[in-house]
Amino acid sequence: MDVLTRGEVTLKGRMPWSSNATFLVELALAGTTTLAVYKPERGERPLWDFPRGLYKRELAAWHLSEAFGWGLVPLTIERDGPYGEGSFQLFIPADFEQHYFTLRENPEHHAQLQRICLFDLVANNADRKSGHCLLGPDGIYGVDNGLCFHVEPKLRTVIWDFGGEPIPPGMLEDVRRVARAKVPKALAALLDPAEQKALRARASALAGAECFPVDSEGHRYPWPLV
Repeated sequence: MDVLTRGEVTLKGRMPWSSNATFLVELALAGTTTLAVYKPERGERPLWDFPRGLYKRELAAWHLSEAFGWGLVPLTIERDGPYGEGSFQLFIPADFEQHYFTLRENPEHHAQLQRICLFDLVANNADRKSGHCLLGPDGIYGVDNGLCFHVEPKLRTVIWDFGGEPIPPGMLEDVRRVARAKVPKALAALLDPAEQKALRARASALAGAECFPVDSEGHRYPWPLV
């Protein structure tokens, strides 16, 4: 989308309840406008276990979603903005009254939520809160993916309702395909070799298990939950 990559950026405001600096921006190009979520590296709070440049993990999450062919992560690019280099993610006009704990009550949403669950397991998502599952006009999206791809087990998620259930065949084949294939070049460029190896190992383990895992100790939840 040219307007996202080349459009003139106008800050609309800071997104509430974000631990790092996160902004809603409008981009305009040749009479076309769109909204995006802008996360500059300058606005990141230092973390002891993740290096700077979390915005690149937002971009990596989009590439992984595309590798699965699931379209779970809104289009995300890297570009310069008012506060420097960062990620720009297409804004989803979601129903913000909905989140994982409400969406799971509707069986029609279960397949999409299962895909987000599998995505998080492979990405090693350390912060899948309920409010990070957005009901958009064309499906459910997973956003706020900056704390992903660590080589050590960091999984923290609210999505445990499918624990012990078999992974649906089509989704299982997608996981196997990602496990067998080389990490796509665009994704590999954003991860170090150890992170790439760990990603494939997680996908292989999940493909071998053929079912959703169970958090028997109840420790792998983020905080706050929503």
